[in-house]
Amino acid sequence: MAPSSQSETWVQLTLRAAGLYNLAIAALVLLRPEWILTSLGLPPTPPAGFALELWHALAALTAAMGAGYLLISSNPVKHWQVVLVGFLAKLATGLWVSYDIYLHRLPSSAWLWVVMDDAIWLPPFAIVLRQAHECLLNIRRSVSPDVVRFALRRKTNYGVTVDEISRLSPVLLVFLRHAGCTFCREALADLSSRRGEIERDGTRLVLVHMGSEEHAAGFFRQYGLAEVPRISDPERALYRAFGLPRGSFSDVMGPKVWLRAFQSGVLERHGVGQLVGDGFQMPGVFLVFHGEIVRSYRHQCASDRPDYLALVTGRDYAAPELRDRSV
Repeated sequence: MAPSSQSETWVQLTLRAAGLYNLAIAALVLLRPEWILTSLGLPPTPPAGFALELWHALAALTAAMGAGYLLISSNPVKHWQVVLVGFLAKLATGLWVSYDIYLHRLPSSAWLWVVMDDAIWLPPFAIVLRQAHECLLNIRRSVSPDVVRFALRRKTNYGVTVDEISRLSPVLLVFLRHAGCTFCREALADLSSRRGEIERDGTRLVLVHMGSEEHAAGFFRQYGLAEVPRISDPERALYRAFGLPRGSFSDVMGPKVWLRAFQSGVLERHGVGQLVGDGFQMPGVFLVFHGEIVRSYRHQCASDRPDYLALVTGRDYAAPELRDRSV
């Protein structure tokens, strides 16, 4: 979900404040170094010789970061790398000074510097990075109507295209994870058990998978779905056309995923199998009618479990757990 205008204003103000703060600190380092040294509990005498040049270089770097924050404040999503560098720099500086305090190389009064220069900026910078990440995900997952119309011309194993099927009836287009994934097996079991309800009013199922046609024929037969139209997409061209990205490590291997994997794979006995396809490819479900996407569900993590019947009927579709993950 893209940040609202209020969120954008908050982000802009945060980066502008960080920019002005860095410029002010750089000016103090150059003009009143004794203030900085005193706040760190050091003798109020600027270092001399080569150390003085390093002191000036630190001031120039701080000023450059401040100017960078001000320049990107109007579009932080596009220039999130600058925010990331600032976040890492403040994190490293805070840890470094904290370690020196722990070793008694700096007095305890230096904690004021850790809080003022580093700790108070880390949470807002982290929030800015999270919002930028969400915006970039939405951009990456956005679907071009022209691309979708072209992708729907892909033929199923029966020789007809998804577009042709959707002209006759709604199509529930289900993009699966790799065949060895317990959640792929869970999804097929869910579709098999609810297939009668899904198809009761004329909706047709079409499955998209990353394996070969030969493998899919035997694999889907285990779930009573052998005659359901399917598309083999090992190159993941259709996945990309529908805005389904490759997930991050946490999306496919995070704690939540492991807990659900135990429930699905062990307690519900869906098991696991050999990796067939890209293990990081995220799944999704789309209801297509007359060549247009009516509703969609994009998984935020591999363990998400959509309500397929709700997607078909629209019932309870506005509930948070069923809401379109692309918006």
